Amino acid sequence: MIEIDGAQGEGGGQILRSALALSILTRTPFRIVNIRAKRANPGLQAQHLQAVKAAARISHAEVEGAALRSTQLVFKPRGKEPGRYTFDIGTAGSTLLVVQTVYLPLAAVHGHSVVTAIGGTHVPWSPCFHYLKWVWCPFLGDMGFRCDLRLERAGFYPRGGGHVVFEEDGIERIEPLRLTERGQLVRLWGFSAVANLPLSIAERQRNQALRRLEREGYCAKVEIGELRAVSPGTVVVLVAEFENTRAAYVGLGARGKPAERVADEAVDGLLGFLASDATVDEYQADQLLLPLAVAEEPSYYRTPRVTNHLLTNAEVVRRFLPAKIEVSGEPGSGGDVVIRPGSRLRDYV
Repeated sequence: MIEIDGAQGEGGGQILRSALALSILTRTPFRIVNIRAKRANPGLQAQHLQAVKAAARISHAEVEGAALRSTQLVFKPRGKEPGRYTFDIGTAGSTLLVVQTVYLPLAAVHGHSVVTAIGGTHVPWSPCFHYLKWVWCPFLGDMGFRCDLRLERAGFYPRGGGHVVFEEDGIERIEPLRLTERGQLVRLWGFSAVANLPLSIAERQRNQALRRLEREGYCAKVEIGELRAVSPGTVVVLVAEFENTRAAYVGLGARGKPAERVADEAVDGLLGFLASDATVDEYQADQLLLPLAVAEEPSYYRTPRVTNHLLTNAEVVRRFLPAKIEVSGEPGSGGDVVIRPGSRLRDYV
């Protein structure tokens, strides 16, 4: 039984999600205390509870403490099984974080899986659908995953109601990522969209993004669109494609938040990345750790900002796997990440 303190590092829900994924993958039980201790509303909220239920369902796990606002949990997986699964968060909690909880253990089984998640798809404090579709999924493809992510309906705060579908086939090996140089910038592009709001808001977001990028000497193409959703919302996603890698930054609308400020959030992140020599953005630096910790060979990449999420996730991985993870650089500054697996995905299939 691995003991985990949920108050360590950044002290958020990521500690729980990573522990669930790695527990199923390695068939190792764990106990976690102080769940989300550093958050304003500690304990399991709806999306975290659904992640626990999703993990338990695919692994036939024995679980203690799976209740709203619970700060302790015991999780004992009995295996892992492919199949068709539907998970309804019931709030605007992130559907994508539920998907990211189960995708790695489901990759380590023979068979096809379909995961349908209902809830938020473009909500604060979590990766939005388009970021995962255009950045995370292509990286998974580079590593050898056979998967697809689809948006059936968008879900914004506070009502949620979004609908995403993730499909994948089991694999036996994960290829490493060796991103020492990002290469030349191939293109900048993006998407500005609204749901249940005037299309002129999406146009204002696009125009603001283009103005600021052109001012810095960058030429980009940003499309506008409308998303089907239960409640109103807006989003801007800006993507940078290089010869060897990709990165993206997102701005989300909120009540009373000007369209120009939504665009500025995405542009600020993108310009910061372009001014660095990083090979992945700070969000991928964190999200790539788990699969690369069971890749065939060592991986390395450079992040524009070492985050507490990255450092905390590395510590959780070390508790379950024999991988060696080295992160250079101080928190808040650029740094290199080196991942040397001590085991391979096929060891857990």
